[in-house]
Amino acid sequence: MTADQGPEPFWGLAYCTCRDNIAQLARAHPGTWAWPVPACPGRSVRDVVAHLVEVCQTAVAEAPHGIGRPPALPPDAPLPHLLTAWEELGGVLSEVLERTPWLRRGMMLLDVFTHELDIRGALGIPAPQGHPAFADTLELATMGFTMSVNAHHLPALRIETAGHAWTAGEGGPGATVRGASLEVFRSLTGRRTLAQIRGLSWSAAPEPWLPAFTWGPFAPPSQHVEDSAEGAARRLWFLPASLSSGVVA
Repeated sequence: MTADQGPEPFWGLAYCTCRDNIAQLARAHPGTWAWPVPACPGRSVRDVVAHLVEVCQTAVAEAPHGIGRPPALPPDAPLPHLLTAWEELGGVLSEVLERTPWLRRGMMLLDVFTHELDIRGALGIPAPQGHPAFADTLELATMGFTMSVNAHHLPALRIETAGHAWTAGEGGPGATVRGASLEVFRSLTGRRTLAQIRGLSWSAAPEPWLPAFTWGPFAPPSQHVEDSAEGAARRLWFLPASLSSGVVA
């Protein structure tokens, strides 16, 4: 993959922003803890948070230099308990992230940001402008997609968003796909159906590249799981101003 412009990684800040945003969302809407998260079939908001806390605990427990294993969480721990445990890990997390290999650190950030967007989608709340995790996670998602393009022996695909462009694959691109950054990111991370992916701006028929959108843990859902950014923005009238500050372009 080649990138015309790449992000600078600020992993600790970006991760903690995601964690704090999720905590704010959960505490501001306590009645939604049991709501299903359509982008994560079979999981509730509470279940998604529990997954993120467990990932954080595992990273801290496996870090070198004597950082101990945090206490195990009860399988039925309520959401407030999960949020408190997650915040308490913050004291060592920044240090852990500094020593974590680049790829694993990146996957942690990709995971937490993807699930922040999943929770926001479940609540109808768009991502705020200027989210510090966005540039790096879009870069990582494009890297994963590039490996999938190569594994499927497909011609290269040029991906364009506002201010960024990548060539996914080897050689000259056989086509270009354009879209808003958020729509491209959600397409690359298994949150857009094949029909929605086809709805991006393609310079050629998208069918040859559609298989590459299944990679790693990601695959296009068979059914619609969330609105586009524009659709979510239309539901902002009932939200607190602090949670409805705009969408990622």
